[in-house]
Amino acid sequence: MKELGLISQLPINRFTDNGAYLKLSDDGEVLIPKRYLSGSEKEGDILEVFVYTDSEDRPVAVTDHPLALLDQFAVLEVKDVTGIGAFLDWGLEKDLLLPNSEMRQKLDKGDKVLVMVCIDHKTNRLLGVSKYEDFILSDTSIFEVGQEVEALVFEKTDLGFKALINGFYEGLIYGNETFKPLEAGDKVRAFVKKIREDNKIDLQLTPIGRQKFEEGAEVILKKLSEDPFLPLNDKSDPERIRDILGMSKKQFKQCIGQLYKRKKIILKEDGIYLA
Repeated sequence: MKELGLISQLPINRFTDNGAYLKLSDDGEVLIPKRYLSGSEKEGDILEVFVYTDSEDRPVAVTDHPLALLDQFAVLEVKDVTGIGAFLDWGLEKDLLLPNSEMRQKLDKGDKVLVMVCIDHKTNRLLGVSKYEDFILSDTSIFEVGQEVEALVFEKTDLGFKALINGFYEGLIYGNETFKPLEAGDKVRAFVKKIREDNKIDLQLTPIGRQKFEEGAEVILKKLSEDPFLPLNDKSDPERIRDILGMSKKQFKQCIGQLYKRKKIILKEDGIYLA
């Protein structure tokens, strides 16, 4: 069944007391339970559904969408841990099983873990795999320094935060370069800082070079457009600058220096005024 684990557009083939049977691409059928129907549907109508297996391992279609489809990564929360593995909340009535054999590390209820949704071909069930290294792509030649990427934060380390880049590459955001709170599951805009020899990528949350200045200056000017006074100067505490503007003190000083030269702002001892 090629629809397993995916969102599909399937026609209603026939109705039963339990719901409706949808026609699959191999001419088979899958049941969508009555609770997922409005009652106004008729034979031939096309429904957008997700197909997986129910608690009795029977194929079933639902109109709910999971947090990840087949062959996709997601950071999911552990709802329960049993003798066979961990059960993860992926947005559906039936939780996703992460078997002990596919665990990268011991997990407890409430933990968040990066998993790939896979098919167990022995049982034809969907399951989670947290040994993410098996799926990471190593050819980082498509990236260049300064490139903007989408990063999914998935693990805190002594150095900072591991992040999944554009779905299939591993990166690291250094903790001492992070100017806003991060936790597993956060999706952030990031920029390639360095491509290492081990094919892993160092990231930073602020743009590099000229773009970094321009975006930082826009943040300051936007704040001043809301209130023409900003109680910050080059002696302000780095934490206060981060809380108000979301940038490092170094970037802040560079931006106000350039804005002052352009006569966009007035600098005084008590703070910054819009020119």
